[in-house]
Amino acid sequence: MMNKEIILIDAGTGNLRSVQKALENVGANVTRTDDPQKVLSGGRIVLPGVGAFGDFMSGLRARGLDNAVKEVVSRGVPMLGICVGMQALFEIGEEMGDHEGLGLLKGTVVKFADSLSVKIPHTGWNQLTVKKEASLFDQIKDEAYVYFNHSYYCQAGDSSDVIATTDYGINYACAVRRENVFGVQFHPEKSQAVGLQILKNFVEAA
Repeated sequence: MMNKEIILIDAGTGNLRSVQKALENVGANVTRTDDPQKVLSGGRIVLPGVGAFGDFMSGLRARGLDNAVKEVVSRGVPMLGICVGMQALFEIGEEMGDHEGLGLLKGTVVKFADSLSVKIPHTGWNQLTVKKEASLFDQIKDEAYVYFNHSYYCQAGDSSDVIATTDYGINYACAVRRENVFGVQFHPEKSQAVGLQILKNFVEAA
């Protein structure tokens, strides 16, 4: 039987209920925790992020979750970062001053420029352009719509990590992957059938 154990990391910065319900909806056995020991002992990790980058990283560090995440990732445990959880995978976030991220991926998290002709934050439905094959997008059509809500985006330092982009005033990375580390800027838990399929792909990946 496939192990569908998911450790849902709670950094103390937001409501994780909708992410937990979406994961359970696709058959995951979810343990929600802020205990680094549980993170170290468990299955696949989902790191959902809410709020500002700096606050989110402070929440992880205060609980010792940052080091626990790096440790399990180094062992090859699959991890999915969502929204600010994806941003946290990178080296630096510029929201409210420069803050250090987890540094699992090269790059910086920057604000959409005020000079763009689009409304900030980027809120609502937008299309994915899949750049390379990844198990996360099995059965997902290119140009599928997903739900976004953010003012900062990831400038990936290594273009080979980018598996999907979105066009919003600029073309930016909305999904990344390096080996066992995945990240999505959009909210799969708010993206209806497409989002649930992406979560299911992560939960069931071999």
